[in-house]
Amino acid sequence: MAAFGLQAQPPAAPKITHILATLSVNSGVTREQIATVMHDEVRDTVQLYLDGKIEQWYAKGDGKGVVFLMDCKSVEEAKAILETLPLMKAHYVTFDYMPLGPLTPLRALIAPAAH
Repeated sequence: MAAFGLQAQPPAAPKITHILATLSVNSGVTREQIATVMHDEVRDTVQLYLDGKIEQWYAKGDGKGVVFLMDCKSVEEAKAILETLPLMKAHYVTFDYMPLGPLTPLRALIAPAAH
């Protein structure tokens, strides 16, 4: 019966705590073009990591881009940060953004028992 009550309630929207930003190289952009800004790109990306804005970074499994886990509370905040990077300024790449937050249905597991 309790499970039925949980299913009938709409899920609560999680508080956004991070943004997953996935970089893809734009169509037609060559490795040579990217190479022209990579020194500055790496320097600026490392600075974002040292500033605590990028918490984790990964290469995509297909080798065609990167993924950042960002300490941002909104997509707009993440966009404002990543738009300052040289690859974005040169229009060589785009990012897709996914807001992330705690798995709020877990609250049901710690809710006081109904009497």
